[in-house]
Amino acid sequence: MDGTSTTFIAPDFLALTVGMVVFFLGALITRKVAFLRDYNIPEPVTGGFVAALAVWVVYLVFNLEIGFEMSLRDGLLVVFFATVGINARFAQLAAGGRVLATLCLMTVAYVILQNVIGVALAFFFDLPTAAGVIFGSVALVGGHGTTVAWAPQVVEAGFPAALETGMAVATLGLIVASVMGGPVGKLLIERNALEPSFEDAPPGEIPPEADVAPIDKLGFMRALIWINVAIILGYPVHDWLGRVTTLNVPLFVPVLLMAMVLSNTVPVILPWMKWPARTASLDLVGSYSLSVFLAMSLMSMQLWTLIGMAGPLLIAVAVQAVVAAVLILVVVFPALGRDYQAAVLASGFTGLSLGATPTAVATMTAITKNYGPAPNAFVILPLVTGVFVDVVNVFAITFFLTL
Repeated sequence: MDGTSTTFIAPDFLALTVGMVVFFLGALITRKVAFLRDYNIPEPVTGGFVAALAVWVVYLVFNLEIGFEMSLRDGLLVVFFATVGINARFAQLAAGGRVLATLCLMTVAYVILQNVIGVALAFFFDLPTAAGVIFGSVALVGGHGTTVAWAPQVVEAGFPAALETGMAVATLGLIVASVMGGPVGKLLIERNALEPSFEDAPPGEIPPEADVAPIDKLGFMRALIWINVAIILGYPVHDWLGRVTTLNVPLFVPVLLMAMVLSNTVPVILPWMKWPARTASLDLVGSYSLSVFLAMSLMSMQLWTLIGMAGPLLIAVAVQAVVAAVLILVVVFPALGRDYQAAVLASGFTGLSLGATPTAVATMTAITKNYGPAPNAFVILPLVTGVFVDVVNVFAITFFLTL
């Protein structure tokens, strides 16, 4: 960052409002550009990129660095995963247990492979071996949060620029994941003529991806109150996990689990009570939360920070992206069953491998909006990315740092 530049940090409420505007900008551009629609590029991704470029132009022209407070954004992600949990059914998840187990095994293999490639790239760039985990699962599978957490250990292992390089790799990975998942899903679905199964869309229910559906005040408030209950129950579970484990489990994971418990017990205990699962009101809350979260995440990228290391970073992320695409098409999709849900999960795997959980979910949302519902995918992938991948990553990073 230029030491003579001026910095402006938009407070939370202003940042949230800008995020809404950025989403509408993305929706407008997507409606006008057929390529974005055809290849399932999420609307907040389009708007977020445009906003990030605009912030870069402001930095170049006026020497003004614009940043955003993000605490409200993080709350939106928790709300979104509460809606995912409320839509989940244990019976359907049990039927998809093989898929969940297979995806976990695929994740183990991929994390190891990504770090092997990272170490090879470190040798290619004549960097310390420790840089390999930065070009690997620290910044890509792990993302920005894991980079911040592990940077001091990587510095001690011999790579002083771990934090700066890792943040740049994570940012580039997020960009690539945002634009790669949609085309991957489109290719798999159309090449194999895949369609949702009957079980994915039971008759009489509004699919979660519906754009136009009846919403009333009571239904909307009913959805909000149960989302709040799931979040309230998720907080003590999150605190307990922090005490009994050394893992940094994201808050959205226990909230997702508690919402699932509520959705599979309350309707049984209180059958007379209307439950908000699979309603347009719940979908509205979830769609709003995810869309604005992703728009805010992408608009806050400081693209000028990538310039100084552009060459090696572009090569490293390009190599990892090609490997991820080949693996997804040739290994992950067949292993998950070659059906419609497998295609949706394969598209979301780009977020797991290169970006972040919200990116993966936004991509899957764009795909299911065009081709049909796959509700189990929206529970299976977050469970893998939110819990399992962090456990695997801890052991993988520790191993490769000892090389």
